[in-house]
Amino acid sequence: MTGRAIDVERVYDHPGAEDGFRVFVDRLWPRGLRKDSFHYDDWAKDLAPSTELRRWYSHDVAEFAEFRLRYLAELESPAGRTAVDRVLTLAEDRPLILLTATKDLEHSQAVVLRDFLVEFEQPD
Repeated sequence: MTGRAIDVERVYDHPGAEDGFRVFVDRLWPRGLRKDSFHYDDWAKDLAPSTELRRWYSHDVAEFAEFRLRYLAELESPAGRTAVDRVLTLAEDRPLILLTATKDLEHSQAVVLRDFLVEFEQPD
């Protein structure tokens, strides 16, 4: 499998269904939103950073490089690989849209996850 489009969007920006498999990748539900306020096909809490890592990072941009390394290690773990495989299987060959509530996409787990998935799907 190669060449799948993988995008990152904020749940507040594009609430409707689009072509692709829409996966909410935050561990916590976004404040102020009802469960029916945006379209998602799966809520993959198991793809989100661990509670401990999320609390440690606390969206401190100065710690992003270290956060990225720690989160990638979580994704490389057996549990992380299982979560990745599950979502990719559910998505089939459709484009993947990773949804997050974070304000700063550039320094978010969703961007790290997108980069990981792009590499994960590259042929050896």
